[in-house]
Amino acid sequence: MEDNRIIELYFARDEQAIRHTAEKYGAYCMAVSMNVLNSEPDAEECVSDTYIKTWNTIPPTRPESLKLFLGKIVRNLSINRWRSWHSDKRNRDLEVSMTELEDCLPDPGDGDRGELVSLINEFLENQTKTDRVIFVQRYWYSLSAARIGQEMGISENAVWVRLHRTRERLRQFLEERGYRI
Repeated sequence: MEDNRIIELYFARDEQAIRHTAEKYGAYCMAVSMNVLNSEPDAEECVSDTYIKTWNTIPPTRPESLKLFLGKIVRNLSINRWRSWHSDKRNRDLEVSMTELEDCLPDPGDGDRGELVSLINEFLENQTKTDRVIFVQRYWYSLSAARIGQEMGISENAVWVRLHRTRERLRQFLEERGYRI
């Protein structure tokens, strides 16, 4: 079923919207959550919570991309769950990947978050496809460098080098636009 039709079902408050969402995007949501939590039962719960949150958010929100909308919800729910049991250190990749970004991003309290997100998107649009994919897989999907390298057919070391160089370019890009890092 087309995304626009699924969104219309949400606006009509038709519960079939959830069924169609689960059929079309359930595996995607599960993959996003598993990359953060590395726990199938917790990921399943976050995916279920994603459907509830989507039901409560549409309407009034009308997402341009249902897939990205769901991805953002499930990722945020998964990160919140991860933080709630952070002391267990169940997913070191998420903790480490967030630490890696600290040196190239401004303090979260500095400036307009929406502007920063737009600038990061602008920056990523101007990177090579390979660097963009590696960056997103590492910092959005929380994949390990080993897995990224395996999926892209390059060495783990090459992934680390590309990530380092991309973070340095991002830091420089943001500083040129007035952010203090």
